Amino acid sequence: MSCCGATPEPGDLDAVSRLVAGRLSAFLKTLRDNGFAVGLAEGRDAAAVMASGLAQRPGLLRSAFKHLLSARKSEWDRFDGLFDAFWLNRRVRSRSHVSGSSKTANSPSLKTLQDTGSMQPPVPSATDQVPSLDDAAQAAGSEGRAEGASVVENLAETDFRKLADPDQVREAHEAAARLAKAMRTRLTRRDRLRRRGARLDLRRTIHRNISHGGVPITLVKRKRKEKPLRLVVLLDASGSMSLYTSVFLRFVHGVLDEFREAEAFLFHTQLVHVSDAMKEKDAARALDRLSMMAQGAGGGTRIGESLSSFNRWHAARVIHSRTCVMIVSDGYETGDAALLGREMAQLARRCRRIVWLNPMAGWQGYAPEAKGIKAALPHVDLYAPAHTLASLGALEPYLARL
Repeated sequence: MSCCGATPEPGDLDAVSRLVAGRLSAFLKTLRDNGFAVGLAEGRDAAAVMASGLAQRPGLLRSAFKHLLSARKSEWDRFDGLFDAFWLNRRVRSRSHVSGSSKTANSPSLKTLQDTGSMQPPVPSATDQVPSLDDAAQAAGSEGRAEGASVVENLAETDFRKLADPDQVREAHEAAARLAKAMRTRLTRRDRLRRRGARLDLRRTIHRNISHGGVPITLVKRKRKEKPLRLVVLLDASGSMSLYTSVFLRFVHGVLDEFREAEAFLFHTQLVHVSDAMKEKDAARALDRLSMMAQGAGGGTRIGESLSSFNRWHAARVIHSRTCVMIVSDGYETGDAALLGREMAQLARRCRRIVWLNPMAGWQGYAPEAKGIKAALPHVDLYAPAHTLASLGALEPYLARL
């Protein structure tokens, strides 16, 4: 029996063509629902594969489709289960929408970003109806939307390390991306308002109106030199930060996508420049590229050596007078704390502000006793917790003052 699930009568070629086309179209839709990047070109190639006679040989058809339609490692790993469930009515072995089973809980670390990032829900959740965290208060107009706002508020106050359910992790990822977009929108609006309030340039006004006998017919306003805020994010991807890395990477992806000038680096035992990978519009593809670049993530932390590499090889290129360097780390230095202090001092002389976000600073009873964070704090302009979406949103007023 063919994997198309029907045996056509001899001579009924039109019925066979319609049957094959319909089944193939449904299969491609299933792949798209599960996060596969399948378009018209892939559909035409898949139809050509079916027409070649492989429909009678499921094993060969699976292999051909797998090479044709799997663009990422996460898709490659899940393809066999999806194919068997759709064409052969076998139980799917991977987390997918075809199976209809609940997803298993996973830890949101850098090592699991590919799978969690590529999954897309079949239907939008209640939080998808709320465009940003600040809009939750406007949702009280109806009972259904008020319930959605309550979900958003609870999620905003939940510590990232407690997000064990995959649905919560996905919602946190989406909320982090929306938060970055909302921050960019409001900061841009404030820049425009400042430019509208340009002051009168009295000296140039007088000079311009000499031909009119000094009567100020033409007014000249001072032109503010436009130099937008630049964000440089240094994200700790060591093992002690693994429970927070996933959400922070989604936030950084949103920042790089929305801010005109932004750069991103990962550090653990070494420094990795990841801006190009994170500027991919498709978040799943960005995280796929990132996982291949971030070798050594999840190990120890050498913050001082990483900052030394940044100051030596990158700072002159990415830092100007309106640059805010945002370091996201718990400050657990496994290297030389004195080196960290020296490199922080050098960095402070280059940039406008240094913001240090520590997820553990939001824990009850926490005190900055680690030798690394003690060496860094004298050179930090803002030291703040970053363990929830609400704590990330609290950064916006500070950035607006830069």
